Amino acid sequence: MTATAPLDGVLVADFSRVLAGPLASMTLADLGARVVKVERPGVGDDTRAWGPPWSAHDRSGTGDAQSATYFEGANRNKESVALDLKDPADLARAKRLAARSDVVIENFLPGTLDRLGLGYDDVTRANPGVIYVSITGFGSAGGAQLPGYDFIVQAIGGLMHITGDPDGDPMKVGVALVDVLTGKDAVIGVLAALRRRAATGIGSRVEVSLLSSLQGALANQAAAHLGADVSPTRMGNMHPSIAPYELLQCADGPLAIACGNDAQFRRLADALGNPELAQDDRFRTNADRVANRPALRDALEAALAAATATQWQERLTAVGVPAGQAGDIAEGLAYAERLGLEPTIEVRAADGSSRGRQVRHPVLWQPPFEAPRRAAPALDEHGDAIRSWLDD
Repeated sequence: MTATAPLDGVLVADFSRVLAGPLASMTLADLGARVVKVERPGVGDDTRAWGPPWSAHDRSGTGDAQSATYFEGANRNKESVALDLKDPADLARAKRLAARSDVVIENFLPGTLDRLGLGYDDVTRANPGVIYVSITGFGSAGGAQLPGYDFIVQAIGGLMHITGDPDGDPMKVGVALVDVLTGKDAVIGVLAALRRRAATGIGSRVEVSLLSSLQGALANQAAAHLGADVSPTRMGNMHPSIAPYELLQCADGPLAIACGNDAQFRRLADALGNPELAQDDRFRTNADRVANRPALRDALEAALAAATATQWQERLTAVGVPAGQAGDIAEGLAYAERLGLEPTIEVRAADGSSRGRQVRHPVLWQPPFEAPRRAAPALDEHGDAIRSWLDD
């Protein structure tokens, strides 16, 4: 049995660009909402030009900016309309779109849309039940005029300070993680607001900032500072509270090993042919192992040198010790495929032609629903139809 999509019938007006906002609206679209993406005429979302890499399924075959993989990966299942918000007729259309929508998402500098009559107060007067989502870099108070870029927030928010080698420079994460986290937080806010509106009829204003989302995701590291006055530092691939929980060298390269409890460590010691390690007073408990991490590392790597990372991964996994080689993205997707996780989907253009594969929305549903699989739109691809609808 195929169910109705969870957000079927929900209309989203997406005034956002770059990554956090578009990821949020794409998630809503993946869940069945109709998302109308408002873009600047002739230019569109900034990320249309953020290449290379360009998609192998470029419409023109020349690598034009509309086919940057960055844009395509954050804008599937949407409709695109180009509206010039400085033009009175287009601004009126944008206002009508907001007035008809269940959800409005924007990430302009605070105050920008207020001056255009598209701010929360204006939209809610015309649409009292609207869920109005504002995404900023540093909030709408003291940081209102600060531009929100993931890289800057990683630096200011402390994520870089705890990422990288102990003796190296602060290091950013290998993906725009703060944007991703912020997009997910925005979706959580939308879903909660939709639930409340269904129960009460009341709309909501949802505000989320990149800095707040990052700090909310610092988890145990922030808890260490706030609860124990500990200032976490860079530890490379090591964990501040668990050992072994890091990359360890085997005969041919590194292997990630994570022993979250003493029983797992005993199994590790047995698998390495060195069970006495688990009885060594330096390594008997997790606290002991953390305190004696350098000696533990030396002992483990001396044993791991007897076989390859692949061999150790197989042996350790078989006895319940979490272990895995450090592969690249392609290898990670292939591994997920072997596990039956179906990590990717094929997306298609309006004419039915394939536009390649993308990572699917990570949630699986029972009963399943037929998720849309439309490729990211060309700039103003649906403009004529949407303008006609808004002018009606």
